[in-house]
Amino acid sequence: MRRLAVLDAPSNLGLRPPTETSVPGCAKAPGALRDHDLIGRLDARDAGCLTPPRYDPGDWRPGDGVCHAESIAAYSVALADRIGAIVEAGEFPVVLGGDCSILLGSGLAMHRYGESIGGKVGLVFVDGHSDFRHPGNASYVGAAAGEDLALATGRGQADLAGIEGRRPYFRDIDVVVLGIRAQDEYRLDLQAAGIITRPVPALRVEGAARTAQWAREQLSDCAGYWVHIDVDVLDPAVMPAVDAPDPGGIAFTELELLLAGLVDTPHCLGVEITVFDPDYDPDGTYAAEIVATLVAGLSPLRTADSPSPSPVAEPAPPPSRPPSPRSSPSALPPRPAPAASAPAPRRQPHPPKSPNPTPSALAPLAPLPLPRRRAVAPSIKAFRVDQGHMVVL
Repeated sequence: MRRLAVLDAPSNLGLRPPTETSVPGCAKAPGALRDHDLIGRLDARDAGCLTPPRYDPGDWRPGDGVCHAESIAAYSVALADRIGAIVEAGEFPVVLGGDCSILLGSGLAMHRYGESIGGKVGLVFVDGHSDFRHPGNASYVGAAAGEDLALATGRGQADLAGIEGRRPYFRDIDVVVLGIRAQDEYRLDLQAAGIITRPVPALRVEGAARTAQWAREQLSDCAGYWVHIDVDVLDPAVMPAVDAPDPGGIAFTELELLLAGLVDTPHCLGVEITVFDPDYDPDGTYAAEIVATLVAGLSPLRTADSPSPSPVAEPAPPPSRPPSPRSSPSALPPRPAPAASAPAPRRQPHPPKSPNPTPSALAPLAPLPLPRRRAVAPSIKAFRVDQGHMVVL
């Protein structure tokens, strides 16, 4: 049985600023989760915090490549060092982001590990969005948290996609994408690349536990695999505290079952959690739900000789939790009301500047010209909330 080691990676360098006078709040996520005794409840070792560079877009403009690229690259090397040390010690890293750009650090660590043992390491990418924007399918790039899967598979600028000459960190055939929405903007690009996907509708049909088993089978030729979880895979009805909420996601119980099925094998080398934004969770309700989900989902790692999930039978739902303050969707804390011209999700590349920009009006803070996620009605037509969980009817 491997001991869990919790490492904070509170980088927000891969997101656009939410307003002209603020920075992305996901940097606060590790602290918010620790406040709910995550380490104690996991019986994990505290592996500390890797402090990121300062968030400062400066005078970035379209054509400059990914914003904060130099800082993200340096942070990725340091993060890979920390993750590698945990794995080499025989422990299971649980990395608390931060935005999705931390995948470059974990990807670099997994590439190093695969090279050291003479094998390839795979990736299970659990995310509400494919994050597959790159110069080959977009007019310009800019926000690494919307481009992390593309960069991790070798697409994009070399200073991020090929750190230490290790390009790609994960081969296309060694990646499984779970939980994207059925109409994801880059779904056809994933298909053309040969990257296997299971969007939410198919995941629901097969069930979370069977989907986890299926994902493991797809990576059976790998020496191991890393798990990336962006909490925006959850439906905004139960998890609105993210930078780009998108209707049609899964429920907390489904995420628990999926996580439990993915980690219940020695081939799973570690997991990262990203994009939770405590700025949208003033009373800590959603942080408590995430912690409860992680404790339940990682329970196989804390149980010696735990059996692998059955490829046929769906495991029983986890034990009921104490009633949550969220008894109905109407009880959700409101997100800031959108302005008449609301900015697009912050994973968009930074917008173009005006021909004669002024220092007080940098274009990266303006509304984006290419909205990446459309505001559509939720694909979940009917549901009820039972003790804080969304149950689809």
